[in-house]
Amino acid sequence: MTATVPARKPARPHFSSGPCAKPPGYAPEKLVTESLGRSHRAKIGKSRLQYCIDLMREVLQLPDTHRIGIVPGSDTGAFEMAMWTMLGARPVTTLAWESFGEGWVTDAAKQLKLDPTILRADYGQIPDLSAIDWSNDVLFTWNGTTSGVRVPNADFIPADREGLSFADATSAVFAYDIDWSKIDIATFSWQKVLGGEGGHGVLILGPRAVERLETYTPAWPLPKVFRLVSKGKLAEGVFKGETINTPSMLAVEDAIFALEWAKGLGGLKGLQARSDANAAALNKIVEDRSWLSHLAADEATRSKTSVCLSVEGADADFIKKFAALLEKQDAAYDVAGYRDAPAGLRIWCGATVNAEDIEALGPWLDWAYEATKAELAAA
Repeated sequence: MTATVPARKPARPHFSSGPCAKPPGYAPEKLVTESLGRSHRAKIGKSRLQYCIDLMREVLQLPDTHRIGIVPGSDTGAFEMAMWTMLGARPVTTLAWESFGEGWVTDAAKQLKLDPTILRADYGQIPDLSAIDWSNDVLFTWNGTTSGVRVPNADFIPADREGLSFADATSAVFAYDIDWSKIDIATFSWQKVLGGEGGHGVLILGPRAVERLETYTPAWPLPKVFRLVSKGKLAEGVFKGETINTPSMLAVEDAIFALEWAKGLGGLKGLQARSDANAAALNKIVEDRSWLSHLAADEATRSKTSVCLSVEGADADFIKKFAALLEKQDAAYDVAGYRDAPAGLRIWCGATVNAEDIEALGPWLDWAYEATKAELAAA
C-alpha cells in the first residue's frame, strides 16, 4: 500500500476524548447570554442553573429519588467531593483498570489513608466484578476513558448492598442505560458526552448517600468547596442551582445548548443511537484492517465512547508521529492514546461526533500508518 493522501476529509475532525467535539450545529453566538455579567445568585443566574439541572435530569431519565448538583473541579472535583465527605464510615474497595481508577486508589490509600481493598486489571481488561464485597463502600469507573473498558451494566451491584456505590460515570452518562437504583453516588462533567466546557462537575446523590452525609462526619477537615452539609442536614441549595462557588455562566449556557440539542434528538435514546452508530462505524474500520485491533478485546466490556485501539508494531514514538501527521492534515485531532496507557490510538465515538466523519477517518488512518512507517524507515 502506498501512502496516498485521501481525497475526502472528515468534516468535523474532532475526535478528542475530552474536551470532546461540540454538538453539530454549535456556534458561540447561539448561546443565551442574558445571564452573563450578572450575579449567579441573582434570579436569572439561579433560574438558568436550575434549568440546566432540570435538563440533565430529563435527558438522563434520573428518578426523583436522586439529587443532582453542579460543583467545582470537573468530574475529578465531584468524585473527590464524594470521597472526602462520605468515605471512612465503612471499609472501602477500589476498582482500577485504567489511570483515573488508579487516581481514586491513590486518594483512598495515600490521602485519606483508608487501607482500601484494591481490585486491579491491566489496560484492556476488567477486574472480577463478582469478587466485590458489598459490605464495603465501592469505588469504580463506569467507563474507563483511558483504557476503553467499561462495566457491562449495573447487574454486579446488589440491590441489598450494605456499602455505597460510587460511580465515576463521566464517559458513561448519556451514552449507556444506567440503573439508577443501583447507584448511590455518580459524577461526571459536561466536557465528555455533551461536548461541553470543562471546569464544572456534576454530582448525583441517591437517598443512601444523603443518609450517609447526614449521619456521618469524616475524621479529616473538609475544604469549603467540599462541604455538603450544614447543621447536620444536606445543603439542599446546592441541588437547586445555589452552587458552592461561583460558576461560569458561559459554561452553563454552553451545557444548556448541548442538553437542548440532545432533547431535539429524542433525549437519551437519541444520544445512545448516535454513539452506537459511531462505535459501529469505527468497529468496521478495525475489522477491515489487520494492523488495527481493539485494546478491549471483550465486546461486552468495550467502550462505545472512548474507543482505544492497538496499532501493530507501534510504540509511543510511532503513535506520536502518526497522530501529528493526521493533525497537520486537519484530518483528525487528538487521537493519540492517553499518556499512561499502552501506545495506541483513542477515538471518541460519543454522540456529538457524526458517523460519516468516523467513516471518512478510515482511509486517513491507512495513509498515516503507511506514511509513519515510511518516515521511520527512512530515518
